[in-house]
Amino acid sequence: MDEQATPIKPSGLTKRQEHALAAVTGVTVANAYYIHPIVSEVAQDFGVNAATIGLVPALNQIALALGIFLLLPLGDRYGNRTLCVIFGFCQAAALGIMALAQQFWLFLAASTVLGFFTIAPYLLPAYASKRVGPERLGHVTATLTAGIIFGILIARVGAGAIAEYLDWRLVYVIATVLIVGTTMALPFLMEPRRPASTPAADMTSYPALLGSIFPLLARHREVLLSGLIQSLNFGIFLSVWLGLALHLTSADMGYGTDVVGYLAGIAALSIYVTPRLGRWSDRIGPRKARFRLACVQLAGVLLLWPLGHSLALLLAPIVLMNAVGPSIDVTSRMTFLGLDPAIRTRLMTAFIVMMFVGGGIASWAGTAIYAVAGWSGIAVLAAALSLCVVLLSRRAMRLGR
Repeated sequence: MDEQATPIKPSGLTKRQEHALAAVTGVTVANAYYIHPIVSEVAQDFGVNAATIGLVPALNQIALALGIFLLLPLGDRYGNRTLCVIFGFCQAAALGIMALAQQFWLFLAASTVLGFFTIAPYLLPAYASKRVGPERLGHVTATLTAGIIFGILIARVGAGAIAEYLDWRLVYVIATVLIVGTTMALPFLMEPRRPASTPAADMTSYPALLGSIFPLLARHREVLLSGLIQSLNFGIFLSVWLGLALHLTSADMGYGTDVVGYLAGIAALSIYVTPRLGRWSDRIGPRKARFRLACVQLAGVLLLWPLGHSLALLLAPIVLMNAVGPSIDVTSRMTFLGLDPAIRTRLMTAFIVMMFVGGGIASWAGTAIYAVAGWSGIAVLAAALSLCVVLLSRRAMRLGR
């Protein structure tokens, strides 16, 4: 095994290292979200409709789920630093192709490859969880999640403004430069692989490593429930924001892509709130916290339809959803990140695969439903998903007693 299977002294991360890893996570994960505010402009440039352009985020998320299943378990066998560097440069190549593609199929293919190699943000939480004590697990997990939120924020606000006033292709040129720079910095931010305490473990075959995920899930079934909750939660996020991009830039609303990006700036609230909710979750327990957060999110989602035709009024449900949605993810991860360090990466694999399969399906469903039923269809889809999150979170809270 690599350093993730080797006992590591807790509290091995300084505050500066935590923030640096959060920044790396943000830059890496941002690559999947540049498309959100500019989806209508990219569709217009390539001459495709709403349902077809929805394949870009959908296949990106599904490819990410496949990449996580095939690549993330390697984090229990090889050094995370080496894996993150390799995957980072693969992302850079895909982004470069997206910036230059003149045919939609090539842009779609490159976006799909990009998703397949977006693994670093999901290696890093398991990496960090071995280097802090259990009393700081919620806070550190929330800090890395805040990095994801910040990356998504910058991606969506920046992409919207750049596409409106310059060229949407410049978005992907800048993204390529950022990921190259971040990848080159990783060797200075992460520890190298440590000698394995059990050398024979490194001889485990790759198929056996993948196959070992299923027996682990049989022993830790709550991971499946947490993964299902997060797949629905992530589906709400993607379907609503893709729907907003199409809704706000429609003839009825008449806004530009920059406004879509600026609206995404509300996610800055999550950067402040999520670490605090992480500490709160440490105190009351992740299952109870998740249920309460899910109820707040449902209240916000139910406001999407009645307030959906006023940009000012839409701020209310969007603020509520952005305040608690990321913390539902954090609390779901907390239910299993305290387990045996040797299996955390593989448990994270199952959790993230479920999350992105759900997100991919919801991405396409959201754009397809919008093409048929407009904003009201998006609101109904989000409400159904949110209600399921509440019910499943309630069940998980009861089972966890």
